[in-house]
Amino acid sequence: APAVSHRTSDASVGAFGRVPAPPLRASAGAGDSLPVEYIDPTPMPKPPFRKVMAANRAEIAVRIMRASTELNMGTVAIYGREDRYSQHRWGADQSFELGRADPLATPISAYLDIPQIIDIALQNKVEAIHPGYGFLSESPEFAEACGAAGITFVGPTVANLLRFADKTSARAAAIEAGVPVVPGSDGAMETFGEVNEFVETNGLPIILKAAMGGGGKGMRVIRNPEDVERLFDEASSEALASFGDGSVFVESYVEDPRHIEVQIIGDGQGNVVHLFERDCSVQRRHQKVVEMAPAWSLPWELRERLHEYATRLTSQANYKNAGTVEFLVDKKNRPFFIEVNPRIQVEHTVTEEVTGIDLVKAQLRIAGGESLEEIGLTQEKIGLPRGVAIQCRVTTEDAEKDFSPDSGTLSVYRHSAGCGIRMDGIGYSGMTITPYYDSMLVKYTVRGSTFNEALSRMRRVLQECRIRGVKTNVPFLTNVLTHPVFETGIVTTSFIDDHPELKKISSSVWDFASKEQSKQTSIGGEEKMLRYLANLSVNGHPTELGADLTKMSK
Repeated sequence: APAVSHRTSDASVGAFGRVPAPPLRASAGAGDSLPVEYIDPTPMPKPPFRKVMAANRAEIAVRIMRASTELNMGTVAIYGREDRYSQHRWGADQSFELGRADPLATPISAYLDIPQIIDIALQNKVEAIHPGYGFLSESPEFAEACGAAGITFVGPTVANLLRFADKTSARAAAIEAGVPVVPGSDGAMETFGEVNEFVETNGLPIILKAAMGGGGKGMRVIRNPEDVERLFDEASSEALASFGDGSVFVESYVEDPRHIEVQIIGDGQGNVVHLFERDCSVQRRHQKVVEMAPAWSLPWELRERLHEYATRLTSQANYKNAGTVEFLVDKKNRPFFIEVNPRIQVEHTVTEEVTGIDLVKAQLRIAGGESLEEIGLTQEKIGLPRGVAIQCRVTTEDAEKDFSPDSGTLSVYRHSAGCGIRMDGIGYSGMTITPYYDSMLVKYTVRGSTFNEALSRMRRVLQECRIRGVKTNVPFLTNVLTHPVFETGIVTTSFIDDHPELKKISSSVWDFASKEQSKQTSIGGEEKMLRYLANLSVNGHPTELGADLTKMSK
């Protein structure tokens, strides 16, 4: 893949970025003070709030609390009973268990209990609530409840959420702003008959999407007429379970597109900036698996056009806080708006790595009333991306069993580390993986000066990390990152479906210098043998394998 070349800006980036490099000069003598160019002119920001609650779980809750601590604010965690040993609980200054009035309710339901969350916040003098992603992050009702209780919602305004959390109203806003859209339904659909009428008018294939929420939940592609009713029922049920709303939105399906999203942030005062774009085309079941920033392999003119579309759409809505404007780019490099995600995204880390901007801290400061200019986030100060960043989502899933989630106890959990590597996760040796929540365990993000450097670094990460006790998608990710198509840096959303060999883990062989790491069947062989011998020494030879205890010497 070609190297990425970027110009550098000589402007500072305020509290979040780099200070201009000083001019070359003769060495100072002993005892001389530093020249003024070496001194960071940016003052330490004041804490926006005294105490912040992360109304979420797992790695995003940890991410919120870390940013809050850096801003010298107290942190509060909430957790369901099944999460009582989660890192996000014991990483907070205070943590409170969420009860379930209905013992038959799902564990997820506890994190959707708005009255209980607000009550905990009020009792413990929480001044702001950050919803993270998923759960209540796109809920206008939750944002409104926070405001009614005198608590700041760290996210978009209620008006923003009403416009963009619902895909049908977001589509209408895009059309009004002159942003190209995919042909689709004018409103949310709640019955099979409505979907069938759309098919009769527009034909197949189509894609169903949950009208509220995202993350691939409530999405189904329909190619055959006989599948319309069944897949509509599936999508509607999944959307209802995930977001509390079973209505769906329908679009004509764009074949083999690239999925490109633009990170924006606004201050609610009419100012919106973009932090460039991310390529999120490597997906399975409409859920992102590998993301990179920037989308370096797209023409620069197209990238600039996407930036302009995103900032125009959101500035017209007087958008406040962080958000992502998402597009499909077809084979002719024609972009189509698909949705706005009015929240922080799982993959925000790649943007942070190439811009040097802490998005969560920016969210908190904007929620506290500061403008983009006050926090140093004007477009001219942001500069251009530095290098390329790649993120891999490590999940407890078995690729050979159609990514079925695994559960159990982590017997070994050792991270990758080193130059250009970032880890966001919650795992530890001895942790119990339950089947109740999302299967993501850790996100690895790497940065390199070029795509090839970032790619080789991520391959090293996957070789170096050690996660034992449950199945993970690490070998699947290794297959993806060593595939010749991915090595070009140009893939479409059908990449995984077009290459079913990626999921054949047991027979995987890679061109790595390490013999142990070059074949899936040899990975962890020594560990398995030691564990087997340890089990024999403690429990003896298993009778189910033919051992006759009466003939064994004492």
